[in-house]
Amino acid sequence: MSNTVNEFNAYRSKMNDKILADNNKVIKRIFNLDTNAYSEGALDIKTKELLGLVASTVLRCDDCIKYHLQTCHQQGITKEEMGEALGIATLVGGTIVIPHLRRAYEFWEALESGR
Repeated sequence: MSNTVNEFNAYRSKMNDKILADNNKVIKRIFNLDTNAYSEGALDIKTKELLGLVASTVLRCDDCIKYHLQTCHQQGITKEEMGEALGIATLVGGTIVIPHLRRAYEFWEALESGR
């Protein structure tokens, strides 16, 4: 896996451990809700991850975009599917999301090069 992806995962894991170690009930419940929201249900995991990717792009959250891109990649979503989802995100979010679109493509390339 590329250094970019490894650095993101290491930082995310380290900080999540620190946050959860504080034993804040509200934060733990939010983390749990997030985990459960993306589990299999009426919608499959791939669809939910693409929805998360679009929402994260529109909200301009680079960490969330990376997280959903990585999960999309793990779920077998193709570059074409990812590109169509990001196209919808750009349409909905407007040109202000283009810098996030650039970073999303860069991170996807890092994920692909790690195969």
